[in-house]
Amino acid sequence: MTDSEFMDRAELVLKAVEASCDRINDETSADIDNQRTGGMITLAFANRSQIVINQQKPLHEIWLAARCGGFHYYFDGKQWMDTKGQGEFFASLSRYASEQACQALTFAP
Repeated sequence: MTDSEFMDRAELVLKAVEASCDRINDETSADIDNQRTGGMITLAFANRSQIVINQQKPLHEIWLAARCGGFHYYFDGKQWMDTKGQGEFFASLSRYASEQACQALTFAP
């Protein structure tokens, strides 16, 4: 994958995260504050915990840092998968955000 292809695909992920936050805030009481700075999004929850998602252009990865740890995702040609076999990005983000918000949340591409 070229740098340009990575940036296009990674941008789609960040836009999907932002759109999911808007939908979640409209449909639930989660009240996720999302702040975007360049290639990084910070999700802040009511209990003051955070999830940080950022692009790692040199590695062609997306990194996610949650209360439970840090995770790296690569594009396998179809979806963003954890480099250590821990699953798909949006499924993982949904799980970690649900834990931090103390309610079931779904993030989708």
